[in-house]
Amino acid sequence: MKKNEQMRHSERKRVELDFQWPDVPFNIVLVEPSIPPNTGNISRLCAATGSVLHLVEPLGFDLSEKQLRRAGLDYWDSVDLRTYPDLGTFFTQNPGGSKYFFSTAGHQGYSEVAYAPGDYLVFGNETVGLPDALLAEHPAQVCNIPIKLDCVRSLNLSNCAAIVLYEALRQNNR
Repeated sequence: MKKNEQMRHSERKRVELDFQWPDVPFNIVLVEPSIPPNTGNISRLCAATGSVLHLVEPLGFDLSEKQLRRAGLDYWDSVDLRTYPDLGTFFTQNPGGSKYFFSTAGHQGYSEVAYAPGDYLVFGNETVGLPDALLAEHPAQVCNIPIKLDCVRSLNLSNCAAIVLYEALRQNNR
């Protein structure tokens, strides 16, 4: 971008749309994420929407990693970040709220769910997804985002989180 274009862009008036944010935030849960920029982008999504970001270890990176910080830019101070050593601890510490698990193995479309503030939107590792045993324990809560499986294996994790979270917010915008 040329200097004059940058100046015009920085002078542009930004507009915050009239939107009824929920009193209780939605929760994005990443189980064993391994790609720093995905988690950084999702942290920015959480900051932009007032959502809570839950990270279930082991993580494939250090939270101070440069790529992770760069992807989240300067929004990390606005993220309610919670970490857990394993899934069992996550479930023990978060007994309330409905939990929805996103997988290409799901038979229910993500937009068929009636989301409520406080719900947990759970996503798996970028390469292996969520554990089969977890999906088997919660078959009625496993959701899918439609894609052409003959063309791609899956969508990018940060794209999935954004698609589902904004559907949940859309449904609850009063």
